[in-house]
Amino acid sequence: MSERISRDGAQERTPRTLQTREREARKEFVPASTLPTPDPRDGLHFRWIATSLLGQALSTNVSKRMREGWEPVRAEDYPELMLEGNKNGNVEVQGLLLCVQPIEWVESREKHYNAKTKAQEESVNNTFLRQSDPRMPLFNDSRSTSTRGNGFGSGSK
Repeated sequence: MSERISRDGAQERTPRTLQTREREARKEFVPASTLPTPDPRDGLHFRWIATSLLGQALSTNVSKRMREGWEPVRAEDYPELMLEGNKNGNVEVQGLLLCVQPIEWVESREKHYNAKTKAQEESVNNTFLRQSDPRMPLFNDSRSTSTRGNGFGSGSK
């Protein structure tokens, strides 16, 4: 309470509008991730790559990702993960290997696949529309409407 007693014995109160109360910051529950997240670093993109599935090694997957430019993250370079590295000293959790790549390479790959996807969509649309016959169009954008007339069944007398 913000009450003061004046010299004449009357209580002086601070107006409620001047009182401030710090609100407790409400935090929402977020379940812990199974995989640790490294601290972000400028110009780098992280990705977990599968090295095994149900006890079977996925060496072709790892090999392909390495050829794409992904490099394993060394446990000693990222102490915030607080994990012991595997026998190679890399950060690996439950058959997933943490890898890193420069952000420019990631953006370049996205640009490549976006262009490829767009070309495939245009090809499919062109093939589909080429098969369209004006007598029986594949796309019919016309709208149907219903109106109530003045004749039989309209309710008028």
